[in-house]
Amino acid sequence: MNSDRRRFIRNSALATAAISTFPTIMNACASPAETVRVGLIGCRSMGFSDLKSFLKEGNNVDCVALCDVDSKILESRAADVEKMTNKKPVLYADFREMLDSPDVDAVIVGTPDHWHADMMIMALQAGKHVYVEKPMGHSIEECNAMVKAGSKYPKLAVQVGMWQRSSKHWFEASDVVKSGVLGDVHLVKAWIYKGYDEPYPSLPDSEAPSYVDYDMWLGPAPKRPFNPNRFHYNFRWWWDYAGGAMTDWGVHLLDFAMYAMDADMPQKIAPGGGIFYHEPGAIETPDIQQAIYGYPKHTMIWECGLNPGMGPYRKGHGVAFVGQKGTLVVDRSGYELIPDRSDAKKGPFFEGSKQANYGDGLDEHVQNFLKCIREGGTPNASVEIGAKTAIVSEMGNIAYRVGEVIHWDNENKKFKEAAADNLTRLNYNEKWKLPVV
Repeated sequence: MNSDRRRFIRNSALATAAISTFPTIMNACASPAETVRVGLIGCRSMGFSDLKSFLKEGNNVDCVALCDVDSKILESRAADVEKMTNKKPVLYADFREMLDSPDVDAVIVGTPDHWHADMMIMALQAGKHVYVEKPMGHSIEECNAMVKAGSKYPKLAVQVGMWQRSSKHWFEASDVVKSGVLGDVHLVKAWIYKGYDEPYPSLPDSEAPSYVDYDMWLGPAPKRPFNPNRFHYNFRWWWDYAGGAMTDWGVHLLDFAMYAMDADMPQKIAPGGGIFYHEPGAIETPDIQQAIYGYPKHTMIWECGLNPGMGPYRKGHGVAFVGQKGTLVVDRSGYELIPDRSDAKKGPFFEGSKQANYGDGLDEHVQNFLKCIREGGTPNASVEIGAKTAIVSEMGNIAYRVGEVIHWDNENKKFKEAAADNLTRLNYNEKWKLPVV
């Protein structure tokens, strides 16, 4: 590709990315105070990483509350916050008491996935802005309810923790795909290979630690005995609480696999994979998984694995758009254009080029959320965006659990197969139902 053509594509991509990344101002500010007072629910891992990005805003953000069912983690994180801010937040064991506090403007939901819908909806009902971790919902029914709740409270900002939506190089890469320089793209691949050195061992059930309110941790999920393999980080490998690597990373990567192709819901989904590395009882979600999504003009393939660390194109994670003239591969480090091996027969294309990321992501995502709180507008990862990608990820898991090709009726928003459609809804613990919106 000559230098003028390359410059045109790059400049067009940058311009479109800027337009796509920053929302328009729509609503009046729901929190008029300059300092946004934040409370965190679920303090152990990603929730606390989110909070640290909030606290980088200095006096513009005040962490006033922390909530966790693990009292050891709660006290430890409170000490961390006090060290960073010289203020000790109010501590809660029950998130409902935090939501009742008039001192909290916005909440971060950093809990396991099975709590996201209840907490987000209840926070909106309490008049709080919400930053909710991904995947936004744990079922298709939950995602639809969360979208409905977001529409009901338009002056409250909801940002889903899909922070690649605030990372400019993903949009730039998508605009290259949309520009047509790859030629026709009929195949899109997305993948994550976690690279865990050892499989999880199977562990016996035991008593929950005395410092953990295990009943509250279970919340909407079915009653189960405590098991270390189901708790803290490992919750993501059990259907009661999450959807494995598919929903853990799929919402990040499938999001742009669809965005760059202007794709909506697939027509059919075929499953693959299984539990191959782990002994029975160690995990429940697959340790190797594929999902093939059928669209009218292209196929989208998802791959994930827990033990392997190397995926296609020598990358542990990424999205590849395979065109007739070449392939674009994008991950969190940047993107690369790879010419087709037979390009000499197809005419001028490019020698191959790379673009690193711009050092943005989570911090910018938080800044966008805070701007929407103060000025109004639609966050970069809105409830509609969060729902779409969570639903498509759930579709892959449903196909795996049913064990056959399933078909989506987009007009009626349901699967044509009864067994698949039954898995669009969860069986909640009778103490916790999905809030009525």
